[in-house]
Amino acid sequence: MPEAIVQLTSVSKVFPHALKPALQSINVNLTAGKVTGLVGPDGAGKTTLMRLMAGLLSPTSGQVRVNGLDPVRNADSLYEVIGYMPQKFGLYEDLSVEENLTLYADLRGVIGEERKQVFQKLLEFTSLGPFVERLAGKLSGGMKQKLGLACSLLGRPKLLLLDEPSVGVDPISRRELWKMVKGLAGDGMSVVWSTAYLDEAELCDETILLNEGAMLYAGNPQEFTSRVAGRSVHLRNIAGNRRQLLTKALRCPEVMDGVIQGRNVRLVLRQKGQRPHLEEFSSGLEMVPVAPRFEDAFIDILGGGPGGESVLAARTEQLPGTHETVIEAVGLTKKFGSFAATDQVNFQVARGEVFGLLGPNGAGKSTTFKMMCGLLTPTAGSARVMGIDLATSASEARQQLGYMAQKFSLYGNLTVKQNLRFFSGVYGLKRARQKEVVDEMIEVFNLQPYLEVTPDTLSLGYKQRLALACAVTHGPSILFLDEPTSGVDPVTRREFWTHINGLVEKGVTVMVTTHFMDEAEYCDRIGLVYRGKLIAIGTPDDLKAGVASDALPDPTMEDAFVELVLQHDRTTS
Repeated sequence: MPEAIVQLTSVSKVFPHALKPALQSINVNLTAGKVTGLVGPDGAGKTTLMRLMAGLLSPTSGQVRVNGLDPVRNADSLYEVIGYMPQKFGLYEDLSVEENLTLYADLRGVIGEERKQVFQKLLEFTSLGPFVERLAGKLSGGMKQKLGLACSLLGRPKLLLLDEPSVGVDPISRRELWKMVKGLAGDGMSVVWSTAYLDEAELCDETILLNEGAMLYAGNPQEFTSRVAGRSVHLRNIAGNRRQLLTKALRCPEVMDGVIQGRNVRLVLRQKGQRPHLEEFSSGLEMVPVAPRFEDAFIDILGGGPGGESVLAARTEQLPGTHETVIEAVGLTKKFGSFAATDQVNFQVARGEVFGLLGPNGAGKSTTFKMMCGLLTPTAGSARVMGIDLATSASEARQQLGYMAQKFSLYGNLTVKQNLRFFSGVYGLKRARQKEVVDEMIEVFNLQPYLEVTPDTLSLGYKQRLALACAVTHGPSILFLDEPTSGVDPVTRREFWTHINGLVEKGVTVMVTTHFMDEAEYCDRIGLVYRGKLIAIGTPDDLKAGVASDALPDPTMEDAFVELVLQHDRTTS
């Protein structure tokens, strides 16, 4: 039997006043020298299990052993064995890259000539060498994660615990992180990588799948995926509306789950060979088998997805008009000193369209997005919404907008109900109409059990529901969504996009930023921003087709993102 670096025996953890255990009777061994994925939705127990391994929590019952030792009782002995990078890694943003490394080297007892050699190796390993004097707060999201990883590796631990290191990280940085971690495991280090992104489970040697504190599976990810072999299909040659087809398909008893994938609709069937009858929707419709994904198997083990009906959309009135331009950027430029964060960006978005704005961390995507919302004033050019220039009439334009910020612009010292009242009031709702709308949002998003608690105590999924509820209280005709489902599990993400798809069918226009490439497939068109410029624009399938080659005959959206950026670098270098 391979050596186990971590042994978990009947491990349970119950927090005071919690409605249910955070972990329930976990029995599993983690193989040394492997990358183990700790996978599951928000609130599954991943972080709790990480903290038990790190010795930051004691189990309520059961036994945890790391390298044969108790992480709490033998903390001093295990101190040099474990490297731990929590979700909100403790980088000091007012210290430079080198100063952060120095601080953590002091804490780990890495001194003298050893420190010099280790720093050189880590800076080379993470490609942070040119940025040693840059403040951590000035780094992009991907570079912050690399610095966090470097600090965790000081002292050369045997076990590296990484709690959701890829949240908020663009596809290029995510690939670089995985390459680094695979290299570490190849050198004999044991790595536990926690994630809510189930495509990452397929990159692991082993996976532990958690849901609501219970372990649903432990073992090889490909073996788990095989449970849905022969049940994943694409609907192709869709002549009609793909969003309407997805909704119709999800009503069929033969269909367990479905998502939009570019111009196609991807379905998972409840049983192999039992196909839904959708031919009347489109005469030339094809149903083509495709390879199953880990995410398909995860939805299957939960009994199916959340369905395709949006209560929110059902209560939204149909907006007039279908083709007119409602969002427009003309020569949009933003400079900070001599640095052009956004440089001559031009695009138009039509009524009822989903437009995705993608780009690597630090590329200018968020700056462009904030100007389109009226949160930043352009240095040159214009951002227009419904024909209104945001630079001169921002307050008038904002009445047409709903905005959901990346970090959830909720007030942590107000309760859930108070947040709903506050935001509906900001959008101009008063008295009886305000009460009616707040009550409606509570019902639509199932917020009744949480009305008197603050958003800080909510799970990520419920924070996202509340943030969307606050953004749509006034029935906006345009929605701006800034990385709305970052770190959110697949079921909640499907629920979110069911609402968005339904609203779009009512004529609502959506502009969204995301680092999650499967989410980008929901967009009608995508604009890719890099080094302040819009380097590509088109449908998801057009962008994928544009990078197809003999070496990459069937590129994913992530492949397209990475290749378009690399192509731009090659042509401008």
